[in-house]
Amino acid sequence: MVLFPFYWMILTSVKSYAAYNGEAVPQLYTLSPTFKNYLDAFTTVNLGKYFVNSIIFTVASTALMMVVIIFAAFAFARLDFKGKNVAFTLFLALMMIPNELVIITNFTTITNWNMRNTFLGLILPSVMSIFYLYLLKENFAQVPDELYHAAKVDGTKDITYLFKVLVPICRPTIVTIIILKVIECWNSYVWPRLITDDEAYYLVSNGIQEIREHGFGRENIPAMMAAVVAVSLPLIVIFLIFRKKIMAGVSRGGTKG
Repeated sequence: MVLFPFYWMILTSVKSYAAYNGEAVPQLYTLSPTFKNYLDAFTTVNLGKYFVNSIIFTVASTALMMVVIIFAAFAFARLDFKGKNVAFTLFLALMMIPNELVIITNFTTITNWNMRNTFLGLILPSVMSIFYLYLLKENFAQVPDELYHAAKVDGTKDITYLFKVLVPICRPTIVTIIILKVIECWNSYVWPRLITDDEAYYLVSNGIQEIREHGFGRENIPAMMAAVVAVSLPLIVIFLIFRKKIMAGVSRGGTKG
Protein backbone atom coordinates (compact mmCIF):
# COMPACT_ATOMS: atom_id res chain seq x y z
CA MET A 1 0.00 0.00 0.00
CA VAL A 2 2.87 2.37 0.77
CA LEU A 3 4.75 1.60 -2.45
CA PHE A 4 1.73 1.76 -4.76
CA PRO A 5 1.71 5.58 -5.14
CA PHE A 6 5.37 5.41 -6.22
CA TYR A 7 4.53 2.67 -8.70
CA TRP A 8 1.63 4.75 -10.05
CA MET A 9 3.88 7.81 -10.33
CA ILE A 10 6.53 5.92 -12.34
CA LEU A 11 3.90 4.17 -14.48
CA THR A 12 2.19 7.45 -15.36
CA SER A 13 5.52 9.08 -16.20
CA VAL A 14 6.18 6.54 -18.98
CA LYS A 15 2.73 6.87 -20.58
CA SER A 16 2.24 9.19 -23.50
CA TYR A 17 -0.14 12.11 -23.14
CA ALA A 18 -2.56 10.57 -25.63
CA ALA A 19 -2.45 7.12 -23.99
CA TYR A 20 -3.04 8.56 -20.53
CA ASN A 21 -6.01 10.68 -21.58
CA GLY A 22 -7.41 7.87 -23.72
CA GLU A 23 -7.87 5.53 -20.75
CA ALA A 24 -11.50 5.51 -19.68
CA VAL A 25 -10.42 3.29 -16.79
CA PRO A 26 -6.85 3.81 -15.48
CA GLN A 27 -4.62 0.87 -16.41
CA LEU A 28 -2.11 -0.67 -14.01
CA TYR A 29 0.41 -1.30 -16.80
CA THR A 30 1.42 -0.02 -20.21
CA LEU A 31 2.55 -1.94 -23.30
CA SER A 32 4.13 1.09 -24.98
CA PRO A 33 6.28 2.99 -22.46
CA THR A 34 7.91 6.23 -23.56
CA PHE A 35 10.62 8.40 -22.03
CA LYS A 36 9.63 11.53 -23.93
CA ASN A 37 8.10 12.96 -20.77
CA TYR A 38 11.52 12.93 -19.06
CA LEU A 39 13.07 14.72 -22.00
CA ASP A 40 10.32 17.33 -21.86
CA ALA A 41 10.93 17.80 -18.13
CA PHE A 42 14.45 19.08 -18.80
CA THR A 43 13.85 20.89 -22.09
CA THR A 44 10.39 22.45 -21.89
CA VAL A 45 11.08 23.97 -18.46
CA ASN A 46 14.27 24.87 -16.60
CA LEU A 47 14.34 21.79 -14.35
CA GLY A 48 18.12 21.43 -14.76
CA LYS A 49 18.62 24.91 -13.25
CA TYR A 50 16.38 23.97 -10.33
CA PHE A 51 18.53 20.89 -9.72
CA VAL A 52 21.71 23.02 -9.62
CA ASN A 53 20.08 25.47 -7.19
CA SER A 54 18.96 22.62 -4.92
CA ILE A 55 22.46 21.12 -4.91
CA ILE A 56 24.01 24.47 -3.96
CA PHE A 57 21.42 25.04 -1.23
CA THR A 58 21.71 21.49 0.13
CA VAL A 59 25.51 21.30 0.20
CA ALA A 60 26.01 24.77 1.68
CA SER A 61 23.27 24.38 4.33
CA THR A 62 24.48 20.94 5.39
CA ALA A 63 28.15 21.93 5.57
CA LEU A 64 27.50 25.08 7.61
CA MET A 65 25.10 23.28 9.95
CA MET A 66 27.61 20.51 10.63
CA VAL A 67 30.27 23.06 11.59
CA VAL A 68 27.84 24.77 13.99
CA ILE A 69 26.39 21.70 15.68
CA ILE A 70 29.69 19.79 16.02
CA PHE A 71 31.24 22.63 18.02
CA ALA A 72 28.01 23.32 19.94
CA ALA A 73 27.48 19.64 20.78
CA PHE A 74 31.06 19.35 22.02
CA ALA A 75 30.64 22.43 24.22
CA PHE A 76 27.44 21.13 25.80
CA ALA A 77 28.73 17.56 26.18
CA ARG A 78 32.29 18.09 27.42
CA LEU A 79 33.02 21.66 28.46
CA ASP A 80 32.06 23.20 31.80
CA PHE A 81 30.85 26.78 31.69
CA LYS A 82 28.44 28.87 33.67
CA GLY A 83 24.80 28.46 32.66
CA LYS A 84 25.42 25.43 30.42
CA ASN A 85 22.38 23.45 31.61
CA VAL A 86 20.12 26.49 31.49
CA ALA A 87 21.27 27.36 27.98
CA PHE A 88 20.75 23.82 26.73
CA THR A 89 17.30 23.67 28.34
CA LEU A 90 16.36 26.89 26.55
CA PHE A 91 17.60 25.43 23.28
CA LEU A 92 15.41 22.36 23.78
CA ALA A 93 12.47 24.61 24.66
CA LEU A 94 12.75 26.15 21.19
CA MET A 95 11.61 22.80 19.79
CA MET A 96 8.20 23.49 21.36
CA ILE A 97 7.69 26.61 19.23
CA PRO A 98 5.68 25.92 16.05
CA ASN A 99 7.77 26.17 12.92
CA GLU A 100 5.29 28.62 11.40
CA LEU A 101 6.17 31.22 14.04
CA VAL A 102 9.89 30.81 13.34
CA ILE A 103 9.24 31.25 9.61
CA ILE A 104 7.53 34.59 10.28
CA THR A 105 10.50 35.97 12.24
CA ASN A 106 13.00 34.58 9.73
CA PHE A 107 11.08 36.10 6.84
CA THR A 108 11.03 39.51 8.53
CA THR A 109 14.75 39.33 9.32
CA ILE A 110 15.85 38.22 5.86
CA THR A 111 13.62 40.82 4.22
CA ASN A 112 15.01 43.61 6.42
CA TRP A 113 18.54 42.51 5.50
CA ASN A 114 17.66 42.69 1.78
CA MET A 115 18.49 39.02 1.29
CA ARG A 116 15.36 37.94 -0.57
CA ASN A 117 16.10 36.16 -3.85
CA THR A 118 19.64 35.29 -2.74
CA PHE A 119 21.27 31.99 -1.84
CA LEU A 120 22.40 33.52 1.46
CA GLY A 121 18.79 34.27 2.35
CA LEU A 122 17.83 30.70 1.52
CA ILE A 123 20.69 29.15 3.48
CA LEU A 124 21.02 31.19 6.69
CA PRO A 125 17.87 29.94 8.50
CA SER A 126 18.98 26.34 7.81
CA VAL A 127 22.40 26.42 9.46
CA MET A 128 21.10 25.38 12.88
CA SER A 129 18.92 22.50 14.05
CA ILE A 130 18.09 21.94 17.72
CA PHE A 131 17.12 18.31 17.08
CA TYR A 132 20.41 17.44 15.37
CA LEU A 133 22.33 19.33 18.06
CA TYR A 134 20.57 17.29 20.75
CA LEU A 135 21.18 14.03 18.91
CA LEU A 136 24.91 14.71 18.48
CA LYS A 137 25.34 16.10 22.00
CA GLU A 138 23.86 12.93 23.50
CA ASN A 139 26.14 10.84 21.29
CA PHE A 140 29.23 12.80 22.38
CA ALA A 141 28.16 12.42 26.01
CA GLN A 142 28.14 8.61 25.68
CA VAL A 143 31.89 8.54 25.02
CA PRO A 144 33.58 7.62 28.37
CA ASP A 145 34.88 10.60 30.36
CA GLU A 146 38.12 8.70 30.95
CA LEU A 147 39.12 9.28 27.34
CA TYR A 148 38.72 13.03 27.72
CA HIS A 149 40.60 13.17 31.02
CA ALA A 150 43.42 11.01 29.65
CA ALA A 151 43.69 13.29 26.63
CA LYS A 152 43.88 16.38 28.85
CA VAL A 153 46.61 14.74 30.96
CA ASP A 154 48.60 14.18 27.77
CA GLY A 155 48.25 17.87 26.95
CA THR A 156 45.77 17.40 24.12
CA LYS A 157 43.83 20.51 23.20
CA ASP A 158 40.03 20.38 23.11
CA ILE A 159 39.93 21.02 19.37
CA THR A 160 42.34 18.13 18.77
CA TYR A 161 40.35 15.81 21.04
CA LEU A 162 37.16 16.75 19.20
CA PHE A 163 38.42 15.90 15.71
CA LYS A 164 40.83 13.09 16.59
CA VAL A 165 38.68 11.20 19.10
CA LEU A 166 35.03 12.26 19.29
CA VAL A 167 34.28 12.76 15.60
CA PRO A 168 35.76 9.37 14.51
CA ILE A 169 33.97 7.53 17.34
CA CYS A 170 30.64 9.19 16.58
CA ARG A 171 30.98 8.97 12.79
CA PRO A 172 27.81 6.82 12.31
CA THR A 173 25.67 9.49 13.98
CA ILE A 174 27.37 12.31 12.07
CA VAL A 175 26.83 10.51 8.77
CA THR A 176 23.19 9.96 9.71
CA ILE A 177 22.69 13.64 10.51
CA ILE A 178 24.28 14.64 7.19
CA ILE A 179 22.00 12.31 5.24
CA LEU A 180 18.87 13.44 7.08
CA LYS A 181 19.82 17.09 6.58
CA VAL A 182 20.38 16.51 2.86
CA ILE A 183 16.91 14.95 2.58
CA GLU A 184 15.40 17.82 4.59
CA CYS A 185 17.04 20.48 2.41
CA TRP A 186 16.11 18.73 -0.83
CA ASN A 187 12.47 18.56 0.26
CA SER A 188 12.30 22.18 1.51
CA TYR A 189 9.26 23.91 0.12
CA VAL A 190 7.64 26.53 2.38
CA TRP A 191 10.72 28.65 3.18
CA PRO A 192 12.13 28.75 -0.40
CA ARG A 193 8.64 29.53 -1.68
CA LEU A 194 8.33 32.48 0.70
CA ILE A 195 11.78 33.99 0.28
CA THR A 196 12.16 33.67 -3.50
CA ASP A 197 9.96 34.87 -6.33
CA ASP A 198 12.73 34.82 -8.93
CA GLU A 199 12.97 31.66 -11.04
CA ALA A 200 16.76 31.95 -10.95
CA TYR A 201 16.65 30.85 -7.28
CA TYR A 202 13.90 28.23 -7.40
CA LEU A 203 14.63 24.82 -5.92
CA VAL A 204 13.29 21.57 -7.36
CA SER A 205 10.45 21.46 -4.84
CA ASN A 206 9.28 24.92 -5.89
CA GLY A 207 10.08 24.26 -9.53
CA ILE A 208 7.45 21.52 -9.64
CA GLN A 209 4.73 24.08 -8.92
CA GLU A 210 6.21 26.41 -11.54
CA ILE A 211 6.19 23.54 -14.03
CA ARG A 212 2.54 22.87 -13.29
CA GLU A 213 1.48 26.49 -13.69
CA HIS A 214 3.65 27.73 -16.54
CA GLY A 215 5.34 24.72 -18.07
CA PHE A 216 3.41 21.69 -19.20
CA GLY A 217 0.04 22.94 -18.11
CA ARG A 218 -2.34 21.46 -15.59
CA GLU A 219 -3.57 18.74 -17.93
CA ASN A 220 -0.25 17.10 -18.88
CA ILE A 221 -0.10 14.75 -15.92
CA PRO A 222 2.44 12.29 -17.45
CA ALA A 223 5.00 15.08 -17.95
CA MET A 224 4.38 16.30 -14.41
CA MET A 225 4.93 12.80 -13.05
CA ALA A 226 8.17 12.51 -15.01
CA ALA A 227 9.43 15.70 -13.35
CA VAL A 228 8.41 14.41 -9.92
CA VAL A 229 10.22 11.11 -10.52
CA ALA A 230 13.36 12.99 -11.58
CA VAL A 231 13.21 15.10 -8.41
CA SER A 232 12.52 12.12 -6.12
CA LEU A 233 15.12 9.76 -7.58
CA PRO A 234 18.24 11.29 -5.90
CA LEU A 235 16.69 10.95 -2.44
CA ILE A 236 15.56 7.38 -3.07
CA VAL A 237 19.07 6.42 -4.21
CA ILE A 238 20.66 8.12 -1.18
CA PHE A 239 18.35 6.32 1.21
CA LEU A 240 18.86 2.92 -0.41
CA ILE A 241 22.64 3.32 -0.28
CA PHE A 242 22.88 4.64 3.28
CA ARG A 243 19.81 3.08 4.92
CA LYS A 244 21.91 0.90 7.27
CA LYS A 245 23.98 3.89 8.39
CA ILE A 246 20.81 5.91 8.99
CA MET A 247 19.28 3.18 11.16
CA ALA A 248 22.55 2.58 13.01
CA GLY A 249 23.14 6.26 13.66
CA VAL A 250 19.63 6.94 14.96
CA SER A 251 19.66 3.88 17.24
CA ARG A 252 23.16 4.77 18.49
CA GLY A 253 22.09 8.32 19.28
CA GLY A 254 19.14 7.07 21.31
CA THR A 255 20.96 4.31 23.20
CA LYS A 256 22.75 4.95 26.46
CA GLY A 257 26.04 3.22 27.21
